[in-house]
Amino acid sequence: MTGFTLFLVAALGLTVAWAEWLRRQLAEVRESAESERAALQKSHATALGEQQERLAAVLGQMLEALIVVDDTGRITLANRAAAQLFGFQPPVEGRPLLEAVRHHEFSALLARLEREPEVRNHELHLEGVETRTLNVNAVRLLDARARPAGALFVVHDLTALRKLEGMREEFVANVSHELRTPLSLIKGASETLLDGGQDDPVARQRFLEIIDRHASRLNLLIEDLLLISAIDSGRIVLRSETVGLRDLAGEILEDFQTTATGRSIVLRNSLPETLRARGDAGRLRQILSNLIDNAIKHGGKGTVEIGGTPLAAGWLQFWVRDEGAGIPEEARGRVFERFFRVDKSRARPQGGGTGLGLAIVKNLVQAHGGEVRVESAVGRGTTFFIKLPAE
Repeated sequence: MTGFTLFLVAALGLTVAWAEWLRRQLAEVRESAESERAALQKSHATALGEQQERLAAVLGQMLEALIVVDDTGRITLANRAAAQLFGFQPPVEGRPLLEAVRHHEFSALLARLEREPEVRNHELHLEGVETRTLNVNAVRLLDARARPAGALFVVHDLTALRKLEGMREEFVANVSHELRTPLSLIKGASETLLDGGQDDPVARQRFLEIIDRHASRLNLLIEDLLLISAIDSGRIVLRSETVGLRDLAGEILEDFQTTATGRSIVLRNSLPETLRARGDAGRLRQILSNLIDNAIKHGGKGTVEIGGTPLAAGWLQFWVRDEGAGIPEEARGRVFERFFRVDKSRARPQGGGTGLGLAIVKNLVQAHGGEVRVESAVGRGTTFFIKLPAE
C-alpha cells in the first residue's frame, strides 16, 4: 500500500471519528434542549395553574357577583356569588345569560353595551319571595383587534342596605311622631295657661296635670331611646347575680295592680319559688315590666299570668300570658321591631307607650344570652316566652 493510500485511509478514519463525535455532541445538545423545553413547559404549566387557582380563589371570595359573557351572549365565567344571587348551579359556562339570570333587563344591558362602552350604577329589582335590589355595573370587552368580544357584569346586592335605609327612615318618622304628640299637648296646655287659664284653679290644675303627664311620657321615650342606643353600640353592662323571679315578679305586679284593676284584669303570679335566673336584676325587672305592661294594655279583660319552669342544661323559661285579642299571623314576626304596632288605629288610645317596649325586651334577653319568642292566636290571647340562664 502506497503512502498516499495510507494517508487517505487515515484521513477517512479521522473523518468518521469526527462525524461520530459531532453526532454525539448534537444528540447531547438535542437532549439538553428537550430537557430544558420540558422543564420550561412544566414551569409554565405550574405558574399558569397557580395563577388560575389564585384567580379562582379571588373570584370565589368576592362578595359581588361577577359574570363574563362572549360576543354571542353566552356565559364564559361566573363566580360563586353570582350563582348564589341568581340561583343557578355550576357549571354555567356556555349557557345564555338570560337563561341563567332569568331577568330580561340583562338583555337590555347587553344591547346598551353595543352602543355604549360601559353602564354604571344601573339599579334593578328581582321579584320573588323577597324583592331584591341590585346595582349593576357592566363594561364592553374587546379583543386584540378592538372587535367586540363580550361583556363583563359586576352586580352588588343592595337589598340589605335598602332595608336598613327604610328602617332608618321609619325610625326617624316614628320618633318624630312620638315626640310631636306630647309636645303639642304640652304646648297647648301651656298656651292656655298663659292666655288666662291660670286664673281658674280647676283649669290650672287640669292643664298642669296634662303638662306633667306628657313630660313624663317624653322622659320615658328619651330613656328608652338611650337604652336602645346603648344596646346597639355595645355599651350596656350587665351584672351577674342570682335573681329570684317569683319575688321580682311579685313586686312588679304590685306596681301594676291599680292599672290592671281599672281595666278589669286579674294579675296572677304562677312562678315557682325555686325558679332563679342568673343575670342583671335591674334589666330582668325591665324585661318583666315591659311584658306585663304590654299584656295589660293589649290583653283586654281577663287574666295576665306569669309562669315559668326550669329547663335542662342550666336554663329556665318563664312566660307572660294574656287573654286578649291575639296577634295576627302576618304580624307575629314583627312584634319585636321598634315602633311596630299590630293595630296602629288603636295604638295611641291604649296610652303612654313608646313603641319600644318589646324591642327592648328582645335586646335585653339576647344580651343575657337568652331567647325570646311569641305564640298567639287571634281571639285566644298571646304568650311571650323568655329563655334565660338559670342559677
